[in-house]
Amino acid sequence: MQLKQLAESLGCELHNSDGNLEITGVSGMEQAGPSQLTFLANPKYAHKVKDSKAGAILITQPHTTLPSLVSKNPYHDFARALALFYQPPVPPRGIHPQAFVDPTATIGGNASIGPFAYVGPNVTIGANATLHPHAVVYAGATIGDDFTGHSHTVVRENCVVGNRVILQNGVVIGGDGFGFAKTAEGKHFKIVQSGVTVIEDDVEIQSLTSIDRATMGETRVKRGAKIDSLVQVGHACVIGEDNIICAQTGLAGSSILGKNVLLAGQVGISGHLTIHDNSIIYAQSGIGGDVPAGSVMSGSPAFEAREWLRAITAFPKLPDVLKTMRQLEKRIQELEKNKSDG
Repeated sequence: MQLKQLAESLGCELHNSDGNLEITGVSGMEQAGPSQLTFLANPKYAHKVKDSKAGAILITQPHTTLPSLVSKNPYHDFARALALFYQPPVPPRGIHPQAFVDPTATIGGNASIGPFAYVGPNVTIGANATLHPHAVVYAGATIGDDFTGHSHTVVRENCVVGNRVILQNGVVIGGDGFGFAKTAEGKHFKIVQSGVTVIEDDVEIQSLTSIDRATMGETRVKRGAKIDSLVQVGHACVIGEDNIICAQTGLAGSSILGKNVLLAGQVGISGHLTIHDNSIIYAQSGIGGDVPAGSVMSGSPAFEAREWLRAITAFPKLPDVLKTMRQLEKRIQELEKNKSDG
């Protein structure tokens, strides 16, 4: 694709080039070659541009020498450009003869259901669905249009999945919540998980993540949320619109997240609490109570991130501070003794 064609496709202004350069792909700034497009989204990496061998760059202001596609959002346009050059393999349409689709299931047009996939009784799946080999949809589930379920994904009984949802390998939607009642003899009695899990439109969930069904009612992941790999969402949680939840995060039951919440990797949520809109929780934080809107939290137990940075800076100095305090205490005792003797 010529650079001028790429600029037109992305809606970017072309500078420092007649646009005839043939672009064969996209790459990071340090790896890009003379026929590839790269990008600069963070100004702190601007010094690396002069050493880049890229043929052109997506950037907010024209570069002095490098052919430039001027963009208001270079990172977003880089992602769009990547989609132009890389298209994942498209599985063949139709139902593979080695798949099982129950006669009572309803499958929309243009579906692709791979070998050993299973679609249970009374399931409804919309148009353009793709179920890769070994994907499983239990009885009574409802799935919208343009669904993609990669191998070994599971949508459990009676759960609801919206439009344009992507489930990466090994995702489980609607597995039983972790609920047990202790008997008089001290044994654990399983509580039936009678609720469902609801996944709204435009949600993507990465590999090996589990979204548990509710004991009663529902667990809900709202529109546009993106959930990374190895995340555990407990029963009756609510994940808000456009949330980002990073890998190895765990939410105990009945956690509620507002809009645009970001949970970095390995965050732990104790449950029965609310993290309000636009909050950011740094990696490995432990949240034990409600979080006000717009907060930035860190630490375990978590508190305001700026205070946490001050505290963590002081922490390695605590042994020396303690030593100094003991020396001062000893000196004060000596002074008091001398005063008493005098």
